[in-house]
Amino acid sequence: MSVQDMFDELAAEHLETGGVTLGKMMNSEGLRAGEKGPYYALVSRGRLVLKLPAAQAGELVAAGGAVPFEPSPGRRMREWVVLQPTRTPDADRARWRELLADARAYAGDVDP
Repeated sequence: MSVQDMFDELAAEHLETGGVTLGKMMNSEGLRAGEKGPYYALVSRGRLVLKLPAAQAGELVAAGGAVPFEPSPGRRMREWVVLQPTRTPDADRARWRELLADARAYAGDVDP
């Protein structure tokens, strides 16, 4: 299963619960809190990208589970990380589902 396919599956779960919309961010379709709230997840260049609290993002990077997100070389986006997939899609799905929930909570629920 591709990263985009898994994102689409998990994004559908977020969209079903309400208070979340799809929009365009950096030429990618991403999840955002409400109609005009912040984006919190997208797929860029075949990689899952999330916005998480700085401490959590730092922990993921330190543990090797993510790398900082740079949409272009040298332009690191604060609090945004690229998740590193494993060789186990089911484990990725469970981990990504949990991290997407954390990202959504961080973005907040606006315009429910």
